Amino acid sequence: MASEKALNPPPGQCAQCWFHAYASREAHEGLGPREDCPECVDHMEYGCPEEMIAY
Repeated sequence: MASEKALNPPPGQCAQCWFHAYASREAHEGLGPREDCPECVDHMEYGCPEEMIAY
C-alpha cells in the first residue's frame, strides 16, 4: 500500500507525478526492466494537466 506521503501531494504539485515518485514500485509494477512509464513520459513531454495539480 502506498505511503501517506505518496497519497497527499503538497499544493502546487501534480498528484500523479507525486504518487509515481513516492510510490514508484506500486505505480510502475507492470513495467519491465528499463521500460519507461507511459504516464510519466506523457507528463514530461506535455506537462501536468491542470486538474491534477493539488490545491
